[in-house]
Amino acid sequence: MASGNAGKLREIARILGDFEINVVPQSDFAIADAEETGSTFVENALIKARHAASATGLAAIADDSGLAVDALDGRPGVYSARYSGPEADPEKNIDRLLAELDGVPDEQRGATFHCAACFVTPDESEPIIAEGKWRGVILRERRGDGGFGYDPVFFDPELGCSSAQLSAEEKNTRSHRGQALAELARQLCELQ
Repeated sequence: MASGNAGKLREIARILGDFEINVVPQSDFAIADAEETGSTFVENALIKARHAASATGLAAIADDSGLAVDALDGRPGVYSARYSGPEADPEKNIDRLLAELDGVPDEQRGATFHCAACFVTPDESEPIIAEGKWRGVILRERRGDGGFGYDPVFFDPELGCSSAQLSAEEKNTRSHRGQALAELARQLCELQ
């Protein structure tokens, strides 16, 4: 798995475990993160997966995901993990997001979590790509202590709670990453 994000790795391992896919993080191979230079989630996922496959000689799965906020013209988008600058962390990213949305009415705080997941082989054959989206609203303050990233401020109106208030199982069945990885796993199973 082309990622070093502990929260993301736990989530991905749970999702792909249902498909009997064992997730081994790239850190087990001492691989540094790839530079994400793509302008879309799909481009960045492919960059990361190809980097890991090239470095290990093994097939690799990567995802790129982020939050697109309507009132911010889609920001933070592909820059979600580094939204607050070079020293970004989840708390600073949320603080910046909430500051930028200060004064924005509730009905204009719509947002979508996006995820692109891909599977590549070292021989550079055609990649397998899957995407998922999760629509919600950005809260005015954090709620819940589960999940990671923007989960405490992402509210799912259908469920009536933030993503951080969901159990891991509930989140994985609903989330953008859960959708994308489940579809990716289904496509991989069809190849066997």
